[in-house]
Amino acid sequence: MSDVARLRQPRSDRARQVSDVLRRQIHGGAYESALPGEQDLAHEFGASRNTIRAALSLLKDEGLIDRAPKVGTHVVGRKYEHGLDALLGLKETLRGYGEVRNELRAASVITVPPAVARRLQLDPGSPVVYVERLRYLGDLPLSLDQTYLEPEIGTELLERDLECNDVFALIEEICDRPLGGADLGLEAVTADAHSAALLQTSEHAALLLLERLTALDDGRPVDLEYIRMRGDRITMRGSLARRPEPTGWEITT
Repeated sequence: MSDVARLRQPRSDRARQVSDVLRRQIHGGAYESALPGEQDLAHEFGASRNTIRAALSLLKDEGLIDRAPKVGTHVVGRKYEHGLDALLGLKETLRGYGEVRNELRAASVITVPPAVARRLQLDPGSPVVYVERLRYLGDLPLSLDQTYLEPEIGTELLERDLECNDVFALIEEICDRPLGGADLGLEAVTADAHSAALLQTSEHAALLLLERLTALDDGRPVDLEYIRMRGDRITMRGSLARRPEPTGWEITT
Protein backbone atom coordinates (compact mmCIF):
# COMPACT_ATOMS: atom_id res chain seq x y z
CA MET A 1 0.00 0.00 0.00
CA SER A 2 1.34 3.48 -0.88
CA ASP A 3 2.11 6.15 1.69
CA VAL A 4 -0.82 8.19 0.34
CA ALA A 5 -3.25 5.29 0.78
CA ARG A 6 -2.11 4.83 4.39
CA LEU A 7 -2.95 8.40 5.36
CA ARG A 8 -5.84 8.63 7.81
CA GLN A 9 -8.41 11.22 6.73
CA PRO A 10 -9.93 13.54 9.32
CA ARG A 11 -13.66 13.04 9.83
CA SER A 12 -14.37 16.51 8.39
CA ASP A 13 -12.69 15.57 5.10
CA ARG A 14 -14.55 12.28 4.86
CA ALA A 15 -17.85 13.98 5.73
CA ARG A 16 -17.33 16.48 2.93
CA GLN A 17 -16.70 13.65 0.46
CA VAL A 18 -19.87 11.86 1.54
CA SER A 19 -21.94 15.07 1.36
CA ASP A 20 -20.76 15.74 -2.21
CA VAL A 21 -22.01 12.34 -3.36
CA LEU A 22 -25.27 12.62 -1.44
CA ARG A 23 -25.89 16.11 -2.80
CA ARG A 24 -25.62 14.83 -6.37
CA GLN A 25 -27.94 11.92 -5.57
CA ILE A 26 -30.52 14.33 -4.11
CA HIS A 27 -30.38 16.57 -7.17
CA GLY A 28 -30.63 13.52 -9.43
CA GLY A 29 -33.85 12.39 -7.77
CA ALA A 30 -32.40 9.28 -6.12
CA TYR A 31 -34.55 9.91 -3.05
CA GLU A 32 -38.23 10.67 -3.51
CA SER A 33 -38.51 12.09 -0.01
CA ALA A 34 -36.69 10.27 2.77
CA LEU A 35 -33.00 9.38 2.76
CA PRO A 36 -31.85 5.97 4.03
CA GLY A 37 -31.09 5.69 7.73
CA GLU A 38 -27.68 6.50 9.19
CA GLN A 39 -26.72 2.83 9.50
CA ASP A 40 -27.58 2.12 5.85
CA LEU A 41 -25.64 5.19 4.68
CA ALA A 42 -22.68 4.22 6.83
CA HIS A 43 -22.64 0.81 5.16
CA GLU A 44 -23.03 2.31 1.68
CA PHE A 45 -20.12 4.71 2.11
CA GLY A 46 -17.94 2.55 4.34
CA ALA A 47 -17.95 5.33 6.93
CA SER A 48 -18.76 5.68 10.62
CA ARG A 49 -22.17 6.91 11.75
CA ASN A 50 -20.49 10.02 13.18
CA THR A 51 -19.12 10.79 9.72
CA ILE A 52 -22.57 10.30 8.19
CA ARG A 53 -24.09 12.62 10.80
CA ALA A 54 -21.48 15.28 9.97
CA ALA A 55 -22.20 14.92 6.23
CA LEU A 56 -25.94 15.23 6.76
CA SER A 57 -25.37 18.28 8.94
CA LEU A 58 -23.59 19.97 6.01
CA LEU A 59 -26.55 19.26 3.73
CA LYS A 60 -29.01 20.51 6.33
CA ASP A 61 -27.07 23.79 6.59
CA GLU A 62 -27.43 24.13 2.80
CA GLY A 63 -31.22 23.80 3.11
CA LEU A 64 -31.40 20.56 1.12
CA ILE A 65 -32.60 18.27 3.91
CA ASP A 66 -34.26 18.39 7.29
CA ARG A 67 -33.78 15.97 10.18
CA ALA A 68 -35.86 15.13 13.22
CA PRO A 69 -35.83 12.35 15.84
CA LYS A 70 -38.15 9.44 15.02
CA VAL A 71 -38.96 11.09 11.67
CA GLY A 72 -35.67 10.65 9.85
CA THR A 73 -34.01 12.68 7.13
CA HIS A 74 -36.14 14.18 4.37
CA VAL A 75 -35.43 16.19 1.23
CA VAL A 76 -36.83 19.72 1.58
CA GLY A 77 -35.06 21.55 -1.24
CA ARG A 78 -33.59 20.84 -4.63
CA LYS A 79 -31.51 22.50 -7.30
CA TYR A 80 -32.41 22.93 -10.96
CA GLU A 81 -29.79 22.20 -13.60
CA HIS A 82 -28.77 24.97 -15.98
CA GLY A 83 -26.71 23.72 -18.90
CA LEU A 84 -23.40 25.26 -19.94
CA ASP A 85 -23.04 23.40 -23.24
CA ALA A 86 -26.07 24.80 -25.12
CA LEU A 87 -27.29 28.35 -25.77
CA LEU A 88 -30.77 28.32 -24.26
CA GLY A 89 -33.02 30.76 -22.46
CA LEU A 90 -34.22 29.97 -18.95
CA LYS A 91 -37.67 28.94 -20.16
CA GLU A 92 -36.08 26.47 -22.60
CA THR A 93 -33.58 25.26 -19.98
CA LEU A 94 -36.15 24.51 -17.30
CA ARG A 95 -38.77 23.00 -19.57
CA GLY A 96 -40.18 20.04 -17.70
CA TYR A 97 -39.60 21.50 -14.23
CA GLY A 98 -42.58 23.84 -14.30
CA GLU A 99 -43.74 27.23 -15.55
CA VAL A 100 -41.13 29.97 -15.92
CA ARG A 101 -42.60 33.45 -15.63
CA ASN A 102 -41.03 36.90 -15.69
CA GLU A 103 -41.65 40.02 -13.67
CA LEU A 104 -40.65 42.95 -15.86
CA ARG A 105 -38.87 45.52 -13.67
CA ALA A 106 -37.40 47.85 -16.31
CA ALA A 107 -37.48 48.21 -20.09
CA SER A 108 -36.21 51.42 -21.70
CA VAL A 109 -33.71 53.05 -24.00
CA ILE A 110 -30.66 54.44 -22.15
CA THR A 111 -27.23 55.81 -23.02
CA VAL A 112 -24.86 52.91 -23.35
CA PRO A 113 -22.24 52.60 -20.56
CA PRO A 114 -18.70 52.63 -22.04
CA ALA A 115 -17.89 49.04 -21.02
CA VAL A 116 -21.14 47.79 -22.55
CA ALA A 117 -20.49 49.78 -25.75
CA ARG A 118 -17.17 47.99 -26.21
CA ARG A 119 -18.74 44.55 -25.76
CA LEU A 120 -21.65 45.27 -28.14
CA GLN A 121 -19.38 47.11 -30.60
CA LEU A 122 -21.38 50.33 -30.31
CA ASP A 123 -20.16 53.91 -30.53
CA PRO A 124 -19.70 55.69 -27.18
CA GLY A 125 -22.84 57.57 -26.20
CA SER A 126 -25.07 55.47 -28.45
CA PRO A 127 -28.52 54.39 -27.27
CA VAL A 128 -28.92 50.89 -25.95
CA VAL A 129 -32.00 49.01 -24.76
CA TYR A 130 -31.93 47.92 -21.12
CA VAL A 131 -34.27 45.22 -19.80
CA GLU A 132 -34.39 43.94 -16.23
CA ARG A 133 -36.50 40.96 -15.25
CA LEU A 134 -37.01 38.89 -12.11
CA ARG A 135 -37.52 35.32 -13.22
CA TYR A 136 -39.56 32.71 -11.36
CA LEU A 137 -40.07 28.98 -11.56
CA GLY A 138 -43.61 28.77 -10.29
CA ASP A 139 -43.54 30.97 -7.18
CA LEU A 140 -39.80 30.51 -6.57
CA PRO A 141 -37.60 33.46 -7.66
CA LEU A 142 -34.54 31.99 -9.39
CA SER A 143 -32.70 34.80 -11.13
CA LEU A 144 -32.41 38.55 -11.61
CA ASP A 145 -31.51 39.29 -15.25
CA GLN A 146 -30.02 42.58 -16.46
CA THR A 147 -29.86 42.69 -20.26
CA TYR A 148 -28.35 45.24 -22.68
CA LEU A 149 -29.53 44.91 -26.27
CA GLU A 150 -28.26 46.28 -29.57
CA PRO A 151 -30.56 49.29 -30.16
CA GLU A 152 -32.13 48.35 -33.50
CA ILE A 153 -33.14 44.90 -32.30
CA GLY A 154 -33.83 46.03 -28.75
CA THR A 155 -36.22 48.81 -29.77
CA GLU A 156 -38.40 46.35 -31.64
CA LEU A 157 -38.12 43.88 -28.77
CA LEU A 158 -39.67 46.47 -26.43
CA GLU A 159 -42.91 46.04 -28.38
CA ARG A 160 -43.00 42.29 -27.65
CA ASP A 161 -44.27 40.34 -24.65
CA LEU A 162 -41.26 40.23 -22.31
CA GLU A 163 -43.17 38.67 -19.45
CA CYS A 164 -44.01 35.41 -21.21
CA ASN A 165 -41.09 34.88 -23.60
CA ASP A 166 -37.35 34.28 -23.52
CA VAL A 167 -35.34 37.16 -25.01
CA PHE A 168 -33.40 34.70 -27.20
CA ALA A 169 -36.56 33.50 -28.94
CA LEU A 170 -37.69 37.10 -29.52
CA ILE A 171 -34.32 38.12 -30.98
CA GLU A 172 -34.41 35.24 -33.48
CA GLU A 173 -37.98 36.11 -34.46
CA ILE A 174 -37.13 39.78 -34.96
CA CYS A 175 -33.94 39.08 -36.94
CA ASP A 176 -35.36 36.08 -38.81
CA ARG A 177 -32.05 34.32 -38.26
CA PRO A 178 -30.59 32.17 -35.49
CA LEU A 179 -28.28 33.08 -32.70
CA GLY A 180 -24.82 31.68 -33.23
CA GLY A 181 -23.05 31.44 -29.89
CA ALA A 182 -22.01 33.20 -26.73
CA ASP A 183 -18.97 34.02 -24.64
CA LEU A 184 -19.61 33.63 -20.94
CA GLY A 185 -18.08 33.97 -17.53
CA LEU A 186 -19.35 32.49 -14.28
CA GLU A 187 -18.37 33.52 -10.77
CA ALA A 188 -19.65 33.41 -7.22
CA VAL A 189 -20.83 36.67 -5.64
CA THR A 190 -22.70 37.52 -2.46
CA ALA A 191 -26.20 38.94 -2.51
CA ASP A 192 -26.51 42.65 -1.80
CA ALA A 193 -29.52 43.72 0.25
CA HIS A 194 -31.58 44.66 -2.82
CA SER A 195 -30.86 41.45 -4.76
CA ALA A 196 -31.47 39.36 -1.63
CA ALA A 197 -34.89 40.93 -1.13
CA LEU A 198 -35.91 40.34 -4.75
CA LEU A 199 -34.65 36.76 -4.81
CA GLN A 200 -36.11 36.03 -1.37
CA THR A 201 -32.82 34.89 0.09
CA SER A 202 -30.60 36.18 2.87
CA GLU A 203 -28.24 39.11 2.48
CA HIS A 204 -24.72 37.88 1.66
CA ALA A 205 -26.12 34.54 0.45
CA ALA A 206 -24.17 32.87 -2.34
CA LEU A 207 -25.27 33.81 -5.85
CA LEU A 208 -23.99 32.68 -9.23
CA LEU A 209 -23.27 35.61 -11.53
CA LEU A 210 -23.37 34.68 -15.21
CA GLU A 211 -22.03 37.23 -17.69
CA ARG A 212 -22.99 36.26 -21.23
CA LEU A 213 -22.36 38.05 -24.53
CA THR A 214 -24.50 36.52 -27.28
CA ALA A 215 -24.09 37.00 -31.04
CA LEU A 216 -26.09 36.17 -34.15
CA ASP A 217 -24.86 33.42 -36.44
CA ASP A 218 -22.88 36.01 -38.42
CA GLY A 219 -20.88 36.94 -35.29
CA ARG A 220 -22.63 40.25 -34.62
CA PRO A 221 -23.01 40.79 -30.83
CA VAL A 222 -26.56 41.70 -29.89
CA ASP A 223 -27.17 40.79 -26.24
CA LEU A 224 -25.07 41.33 -23.10
CA GLU A 225 -26.48 39.88 -19.88
CA TYR A 226 -25.60 39.94 -16.20
CA ILE A 227 -27.66 37.23 -14.53
CA ARG A 228 -27.70 36.71 -10.76
CA MET A 229 -28.94 33.22 -9.90
CA ARG A 230 -29.68 31.71 -6.51
CA GLY A 231 -26.78 29.45 -5.65
CA ASP A 232 -29.02 27.32 -3.44
CA ARG A 233 -31.43 26.56 -6.26
CA ILE A 234 -29.35 26.48 -9.47
CA THR A 235 -26.49 24.18 -10.42
CA MET A 236 -24.51 24.68 -13.62
CA ARG A 237 -23.76 21.54 -15.58
CA GLY A 238 -22.20 20.78 -18.96
CA SER A 239 -20.16 18.30 -20.99
CA LEU A 240 -16.56 19.02 -21.95
CA ALA A 241 -14.18 17.33 -24.39
CA ARG A 242 -10.42 17.25 -23.93
CA ARG A 243 -8.54 18.97 -26.73
CA PRO A 244 -6.54 16.55 -28.88
CA GLU A 245 -3.51 18.83 -29.24
CA PRO A 246 -0.68 18.52 -26.69
CA THR A 247 -1.06 20.64 -23.58
CA GLY A 248 2.60 20.89 -22.68
CA TRP A 249 2.15 19.04 -19.41
CA GLU A 250 4.56 16.29 -18.53
CA ILE A 251 4.06 13.32 -16.22
CA THR A 252 6.60 13.31 -13.39
CA THR A 253 7.63 10.30 -11.38
